[in-house]
Amino acid sequence: MAPLQATAMCGSVATGTHGSGDTLRCLAASVRALQLIGPEGDVTELSRDTDPDVFPGAVVALGALGIVTRLTLDVEPSYAMAQRVHVAVPLDEVAADFDTVSGAAHSVSVFTDWGGAFAEVWLKRRTDRPDPGWDGGRRAERPMNPVPGMPPEFSTRQLDEPGPWCERLPHFRPELTPGAGEELQSEYYLPRAAAPAAFAALRSLGPRLAPALHIAEVRTVRADDLWLSPARGRDSVTFHFTWVRDLDRVRPLIAAVEDVLLPLGARPHWGKLTALTPRELAALHERLGAFARLVRAYDPAGKFGNDFTDALLGTG
Repeated sequence: MAPLQATAMCGSVATGTHGSGDTLRCLAASVRALQLIGPEGDVTELSRDTDPDVFPGAVVALGALGIVTRLTLDVEPSYAMAQRVHVAVPLDEVAADFDTVSGAAHSVSVFTDWGGAFAEVWLKRRTDRPDPGWDGGRRAERPMNPVPGMPPEFSTRQLDEPGPWCERLPHFRPELTPGAGEELQSEYYLPRAAAPAAFAALRSLGPRLAPALHIAEVRTVRADDLWLSPARGRDSVTFHFTWVRDLDRVRPLIAAVEDVLLPLGARPHWGKLTALTPRELAALHERLGAFARLVRAYDPAGKFGNDFTDALLGTG
């Protein structure tokens, strides 16, 4: 699941939103079936089993196919997790042995501001599986918040205290306001093999990035087959940026990040800021043409379109 509890499932699915874990795909990959209300009020049911040719194009759909009124999800029995935080972990160590760090728990998040030499690594492990045993940096001896300066009581329980997965897998407690408050966000999915090069590129920008960041997060996502998923066809490492709420200040920094990450194969998150034009975004998704044909079939008059989707799909 995503690390923020205040996300709507349909919106998370429509934009390819993800959590973190080497074996975990984006949330949309758990959708088995969906129901759409079309432009004339018509009801369409699609499923992975009965509509294999179009279903992968109808899940991460940016709202362009219709109004999603029902989702059927793959689920599994509930399980317990325990969470701990490692502080003062050298970024050099994370970059040089990324597979070991990202595989150190069921779900792993690396937090940094790219301006220093160290990171915090948050490990969320299933108690019914062996602990891989990675022990970099030093273990935090008190509860932490991923965002520096924010109260630790906003975070889910740590210090290896077991509890239900739904109370450990998110970063923040559902009954409290999470995050940094006033913020902007951008994020990029890269092939896993690009992780060391991406770390080096972002550290070179660190003096520019850090003053405008609340925090940045590195996660992993397993590949899927959904046409517009940024993780389509490749296991991915994602680089997320939580910026201060000052668009004039942040816009050139986003462009600078994209200048170094796009040559490494970056695909921006659909639900966050990017400096790319719709045409440039379209070039990053091989199945966009097939998706555009699907949109024309389900919404020929473009009732569910908007300026962005019209430009992206060439229907404006």
